[in-house]
Amino acid sequence: METRRPASLAEVALPVPTGWRLVFVRSRGRELATALGGSIMVPPVVAAPLLLGALVAAVISGSSFAWGCFWVLLTLTVVAVVVLAAAMLFATVSLTVRWVELRPLGTPAQFVIARFLRSSTTAMADLQRVVVIERLSLGQRKSIKVVFHTHTEKVECEPAQSAPLSRVDAQALTDWLTGQLGQVQVPVERQTEVKRDFLRPDEWWTPSHTAQLWRVPVGEVDNIAAQRGVEIHRYTPRAAALYSPATSVILYDPARAYEVAEELRAERAADQAADSAAAPGPAEDEATDSR
Repeated sequence: METRRPASLAEVALPVPTGWRLVFVRSRGRELATALGGSIMVPPVVAAPLLLGALVAAVISGSSFAWGCFWVLLTLTVVAVVVLAAAMLFATVSLTVRWVELRPLGTPAQFVIARFLRSSTTAMADLQRVVVIERLSLGQRKSIKVVFHTHTEKVECEPAQSAPLSRVDAQALTDWLTGQLGQVQVPVERQTEVKRDFLRPDEWWTPSHTAQLWRVPVGEVDNIAAQRGVEIHRYTPRAAALYSPATSVILYDPARAYEVAEELRAERAADQAADSAAAPGPAEDEATDSR
C-alpha cells in the first residue's frame, strides 16, 4: 500500500546507445547534498541540550571552569560535524550505486556498475543471480534494493528515497529484469522482508482494512485468519477504555496479513491461468458443434 505516487519503469529503465540503464540516483549533487546535510545536522541536535546547559551554567556562575567546559563541548561538536560529514561523503561517493547498465541491447554480454567516481564492468557470465528485495512495514514500502550476486562479490544497489526507482512496483521491476536477463540464463528473484516488531497494538490492522487488502468481504476475514495462522489482538481504544471499557476491537498482525495477501493474490492468478487453459477455444467449440 504505497502512500507515495507510484513511478513507472519508463522513468528508471532507460535505453541508451550502449544498452539498457537502470537508474538508482538521478542527481549526484542532490544525493551529496542530502548526505552532507544530514551529517551536519545530527551532532548539533544531539549536543544542543548539553551545550545549552553548559552555556547557562557558565553565564550564571561566571567561572572560568564553566566557560572552559562550554568551549570544550562546542569544540567537540564541531569536530564531530567535520568527522561525520567526511565519513558520510566518503561512504556516499565510494559505495552508492548511481546506475547499472546492461550492454549491449538485445542480448547483454556484460553489466556495468557506476558509482559516483568510478565504474566497473563485469562479464555477464560471472553474474549468478539477481534479487529484488522489498522491505515493508505495516503493508507500506520502506525501501527497495536490487542485489547482483557474482562469483566474487555481492553488489547492493539501493535508490535514494526521492528517486523514482524507490516508487516502482517490485513485481514490475522483477519482470523487467527477468525479461532482460532471461536470455542469458541469469535467474531473477523477488524477496519480501516484512518488519514484525510492532510494539503498539493500535498499529495492527482492523477487519475492514484487512478485508480490503485481501479483497474479500469483511465477514470472511476471521475464517481466513484462522486458517492461515494470522495472529489477532483484542484491543480497547484509549477513548473507549475510559467511558466504555467493554468496547474492544479485533486487530490482525500486519506482517502475516500482508503475507496472506500475497498468497491469495498468487492463488487467484493461478486459478485464472488454470481457467484460461481449461476453457475451450473457438476451434474446439466448432468441432463440438459439428459432432
